[in-house]
Amino acid sequence: MRAFCHLVKFGTLARAGEALFLSQASISLQLSALEKELGVNLLERARPRFVLTREGQMLYELARPLVEGLEGLDQQFRSQLQGLDAGEVTIAAGSSTIQYLLPPLVRAFRDEHPGVRLQLHNVTGRDGLALLRQDQVDFAFGSMLDVPHDLSYEPVQWFDPMLILPRDHVLAGKPDIQLEDLSPYGLILPPQRLTTYRLVDLVFQQRRVPYRVAIEVGGWEVIKEYVAMGLGISIVTGICLTEHDKTRLEVRNLRQYFPQRSYGVVMRKGKYLSTQARAFVDLIRPGLFGRGGYDEAGHSER
Repeated sequence: MRAFCHLVKFGTLARAGEALFLSQASISLQLSALEKELGVNLLERARPRFVLTREGQMLYELARPLVEGLEGLDQQFRSQLQGLDAGEVTIAAGSSTIQYLLPPLVRAFRDEHPGVRLQLHNVTGRDGLALLRQDQVDFAFGSMLDVPHDLSYEPVQWFDPMLILPRDHVLAGKPDIQLEDLSPYGLILPPQRLTTYRLVDLVFQQRRVPYRVAIEVGGWEVIKEYVAMGLGISIVTGICLTEHDKTRLEVRNLRQYFPQRSYGVVMRKGKYLSTQARAFVDLIRPGLFGRGGYDEAGHSER
C-alpha cells in the first residue's frame, strides 16, 4: 500500500523507489501483487507518469491518510514525548498576512512555546498551494476565493474593500462615491497575478464600468505611499489600513460594490497536524478544533 501511494504521489517508479529506498522492480512487483489481491487495475501504465484508474482513485483516497498516519507515527510519538517545547511549525502566507495578521500571533506563540522553531514562507497564493500539496508546510494562512477540492479552508477574519484617495483629491469632498466616479482616475493596483487585481477587474467588468490602471506595483505600503503622493487612487483590503493611514488618506468603504475578503487557515485534506502546528492554529481561531473542522488526531475532515 505504501508503494502504491508513493507511486501515485511521485508519478514514476524511479521517484517512488527513491522515496522508499527500494528498486523500481520491487515497486512494480508490489503494485502487481496489490492489483492481483484486489482484482482490479489501479494504475494505467501511461508514459511518462502513471495515471489512476477509477478504482485506483477510490483506493488512494482511502489509503493515503492511513499510510501517512503510519509514516508520521515516529514524528507523532516524539512530539508527544517532547510536548510543545520542541519541534517546528512551517506556515505559508502572503506578504500582507505576514505583515498585518501574523505578528501578534507569532508573538503569542513564541511567548508560550519558545523552544519551537517557526518557518514563515512568504509566497503568493499559487506557490503556497504548491507547498501544501508537496507537504513542505504544515498549513497556509491567507485569503482564498476558490477552494480546490483537495484542500480545506477555514476563514477566521473578514475585511472590507476600501477606496483610498489623496486628502486633496476631487472625490474626497463627494459624500456618496459611485463606482462610475472612479473611471476618470488612474488606479494603483497590485500585479495582475494577485487576487486583488483580478477581483477589481471582475467587478468593473460585471458592472460594465470602464477603468484604467495607472501604476501596477506590489505591496500595500508602497501603494498607500503612492496614493498619498497623489500618483493615483486605489482599492485596497481593510487589512492594510492603520490609524495613521486615515490621517493622511481619504478612506471610503466600497462594500456595496466589492465583496469582503476573508483570511483563514488552508490545509490539505487528510493532512496530519503536529501538536505544535495545532497549537498555532488554536491561536488563529480559538475553538477551531472540536467544531467539526478537525478530528482528535488533528486531521482535516473537510
